[in-house]
Amino acid sequence: MQVFPYDRPAITTAGRYLVTGSVRTDTGEIRAFSLFVKVIHSYERSPLRFAVPEPLRAQAAALIPWHTEADLYRSGLRDRLPAGLTIPRAAAVRDLDADSAALWLEHIPARRVTWDIERHARAAHLLGRLAASRSVAPLATAVHGARTPRTYADTWLAHIVLPVLAGDEVWAHPLVRDAFDARLRRRLLAAAGALPALLDELDDAPTATAHGDACTANLLAADRDAVIMVDLGFCGRAPLGTDLGQLVLGEIQTGQRHVADLPGLEAACLPAYLAGVHAEGGTAGPAQIRRTHATLMTVFAALPSVPVEQLHDEPTPPRRPLFQTRAAIARFALDLLDDTTPSTRPSRTRHQAENLQENNVSGLVIPRGPIAF
Repeated sequence: MQVFPYDRPAITTAGRYLVTGSVRTDTGEIRAFSLFVKVIHSYERSPLRFAVPEPLRAQAAALIPWHTEADLYRSGLRDRLPAGLTIPRAAAVRDLDADSAALWLEHIPARRVTWDIERHARAAHLLGRLAASRSVAPLATAVHGARTPRTYADTWLAHIVLPVLAGDEVWAHPLVRDAFDARLRRRLLAAAGALPALLDELDDAPTATAHGDACTANLLAADRDAVIMVDLGFCGRAPLGTDLGQLVLGEIQTGQRHVADLPGLEAACLPAYLAGVHAEGGTAGPAQIRRTHATLMTVFAALPSVPVEQLHDEPTPPRRPLFQTRAAIARFALDLLDDTTPSTRPSRTRHQAENLQENNVSGLVIPRGPIAF
């Protein structure tokens, strides 16, 4: 057994291991095997819990369903997924104690692929099929869908993000001042003011099955047309379109691709996702998906775009791309939110009129740079 190298720590993961060996079959044949073992545990056991402010830890524990992956691997999910989408086979799922379990999964060797526009669109189509799948839906309703927009807003945004945005100190920070101009500041504050209405919208939006963390790191390429989903800890019911935002923003947030690629990814993935929904019998229209997608990106990406976790670090030049890219993502999400807000809604009139005056409505200027989120 050896430790499996992985550079993305997760709060519910205690360890990842590769177990190799050989077995003798009933016929006497010797066969080699290779298994990936993932040990999951409760939030209370994770050292990463200390990154969350102490007053929020009890709330965070209730929102993080550490056992979801174990439940799903026991559930027969693999046999219900749409063609082209799968998960690793589970050789065994073993409870270690009341707060931890070990997942013994088939080892899928890493396959280096380029996540071009076409591969993103194919993944979006499959995630749309997952969302609307009637076969998968009963399993998704049985798991705890954590990180809902309202719980995220009531915890992280309300206690950590919005108080910072409401003050003057953050906007005087050199890197914030350089990336987040006065106009973007006003737009973010307007979105913060509209947050209760946006959350009401999302409460009323159709729900669907979502992977819950559908970045490309969690979507392994089996071949050009097939995708293997891993890291299912946040899988559950969520507003239709949840996985779309994660897929479009994921590689930009991690610095794997330029933020200038964002419009192209958006243009390819949104219709592909919708086509996947329709392939499974869903009836959502493009305007509905686009609006929910814009609202989700506003809540999860635009409002928390100021890197509050970096504000106390030395504002050195290497940190500048992070702030620039966060600001560009915020502009993109807010532009889409404005574009999908009906003109009859009062919340649109003030800041959209301002956008028309200051930006002549359309041109999105997106600087290049990585982001860690």
